[in-house]
Amino acid sequence: MDKKIALLHSTLDSIGGAEMFVNIISRELNADIYTTNVNREFVKRMGFEENLKRIYSIGKVPNRWPFKQQSILNKFRGLNLTNRKKKYDFFIITGEWAISGAKNNKPNLIYFHSPIREFYDLYDYTKNKIAKYIFKFHFVAWVKINKYLHEKYLNKVNIITANSLNIKKRISKFLNKKSVLLYPPVETWNYKYKKNGDFWLSVNRLINHKRVDMQLRAFSKLPNEKLVIIGSYEKSEAWLKYMKFLYSIKPKNVEIINHASNEEKINLYANCKGFITTSLDEDFGVTPIEAMASGKPVIAPNEGGYKETIIDGKTGILIDDINEDKLIGAIKVIGKNPKKYKKDCKKQAKRFDTKIFIKNLKMLIEK
Repeated sequence: MDKKIALLHSTLDSIGGAEMFVNIISRELNADIYTTNVNREFVKRMGFEENLKRIYSIGKVPNRWPFKQQSILNKFRGLNLTNRKKKYDFFIITGEWAISGAKNNKPNLIYFHSPIREFYDLYDYTKNKIAKYIFKFHFVAWVKINKYLHEKYLNKVNIITANSLNIKKRISKFLNKKSVLLYPPVETWNYKYKKNGDFWLSVNRLINHKRVDMQLRAFSKLPNEKLVIIGSYEKSEAWLKYMKFLYSIKPKNVEIINHASNEEKINLYANCKGFITTSLDEDFGVTPIEAMASGKPVIAPNEGGYKETIIDGKTGILIDDINEDKLIGAIKVIGKNPKKYKKDCKKQAKRFDTKIFIKNLKMLIEK
């Protein structure tokens, strides 16, 4: 495929699945990335130093929520790459707050990791758990305005894709739109099995709906077990408040690493006993695929995208109505013989390899 492609992505100032995703597409399709805030050191740590020459910032935005999100939306609304010397044949929107870029940049495709969760499925959760009482009125008004804007810009999108069946259902339910299923890419070849070591691993952003506090409470009751958490975060009030809370309840047998390099992360996957995730109704969940590609069993809630990727009893354990006691029970079960899951884990992970994703993405673009 010889098309020149531009990627529109909200920010590149942290390390996570969405950042890995856009960098993989940039590398595989030789596509330029247009974003706002960029942390070039984080891009290097993720293993995408060659992408730095293809990353362009359209301007910085504040770190504080919701000013950051609003500023991103405003900046992409004014972005018009069709009038520049560098001509593009196709535009891929990979960040939900960059959706306003669909107004001036066509033909295009949006890849939904999820419709913005605080607008839809996590609206009540966000309003009650995060928004302070005195700001709830402002939160309600802010959501109402921005739901209108996002749905308006969505009508400017040519192709809507979803990263899982779970997200296809959300898009249909909340946005009344049809979408194409396109599972995200995982660099399965990059992950290796070395041993089932003496520690468990968890990789997630440190934000409330990831329920990392549940993991900490479980391990406070498991003094003979160890947990390593790779947890990135943003410098906004809600994120910093939750991170401070996690450190206040963290037991001695848990280590939190805020920003690990890709090499460090791969090494931890290779040597951990097994993998733990507790995210609420996860959109898809790339980290369990990374763990399974490393031959490691996964413990996760029986909800969201996890139901599409983890085979209960073969590649790990899915827990109904998860809580810390059920999590402890699953840890004890898998801890008896974690190696027995290795073969099935590796086989399952290959279903989500980068080569499969890129092939399907190219087919959509050519259509």
